[in-house]
Amino acid sequence: MQVPTPLTVGIDVGGTKTHLRACAGADTVTDHVRTSDGWRPHDTAAAADWLAALLHDVLPPGTAPAAVAVGGHACETPRQCAGIRAALHARLGVPCIVVGDAELLAPAAGVPDGVGLVAGTGSVAVGRLPDGTAVQVGGWGAVLGDEGASAGLVREAARAVWAAHDRAEPPDELARLLTASLHVPEVPALGAALEGAARVSAEWGRHAPSVFEAAAAGSSLARTVIADGGRALAELVVRLAARGASVADVVVAGGTVLAQPALYTAFTEALALALPDTRTRPLRVPPVAGAVALARSLARPGARGAFEAPGALGALAPEVP
Repeated sequence: MQVPTPLTVGIDVGGTKTHLRACAGADTVTDHVRTSDGWRPHDTAAAADWLAALLHDVLPPGTAPAAVAVGGHACETPRQCAGIRAALHARLGVPCIVVGDAELLAPAAGVPDGVGLVAGTGSVAVGRLPDGTAVQVGGWGAVLGDEGASAGLVREAARAVWAAHDRAEPPDELARLLTASLHVPEVPALGAALEGAARVSAEWGRHAPSVFEAAAAGSSLARTVIADGGRALAELVVRLAARGASVADVVVAGGTVLAQPALYTAFTEALALALPDTRTRPLRVPPVAGAVALARSLARPGARGAFEAPGALGALAPEVP
């Protein structure tokens, strides 16, 4: 069967994996997942080349994109996103848009004016001002930020067990499980193990299950780390509200917060105290659905491109999985 052309293409470039979905009308033509190895969003040309190569490798022969929307991990500023967009457009010659990956969540859920909050390897939240301007908070990496995400939880767990060690407290279940996960013999050796990571966020984040396992086993230290992580995620939404963003709906995604009920509960309880009128919902479709929705908005006849005018996302509908 001949594949219809052209295609609307959405790409979700995460910190660990990349998901590309290409659609012809309502039909999904290609749904492809691979690692994000080689993604360099702070190098405009390299990022555009990486995306163009991905499209070349994955799209069926004889097809071409009519529009491409990308949600990119570590795309942190409008200037950075605009640079990648321009470079990608120059390579493809079709309408393109590049946004931070958290900006895919609200359109994927069908609430384009909502907040998108991600807590996976890292954590970030994105909302919109009344004029349509996107506002991002958080997302500063595991060394300085990413509270409530897997890497940030591991960092704070290590700090908690170090503090307990300094107080001459015997190692609890968190200390036992964290040292075992990092393959070190004792708490003081955690520092060298963490500092030796080549890819800090990914390598630290792999040890987050030990924090939740310790909490389930009764560690008060681990439970405090998780509760603090939930409050930190809620604080991201509070910051958006303080800047004037609409926070009526918060769409939550990320392999850490959605896979760990203790963290999700800590987040929602903290948010309910701070912003009692805000509704939270876990994202039930892949974030790439939001990228496809953005690509479709670009491909509509006469479209100026999503985010070019206030309210440009108002007509977007949720994508089905």
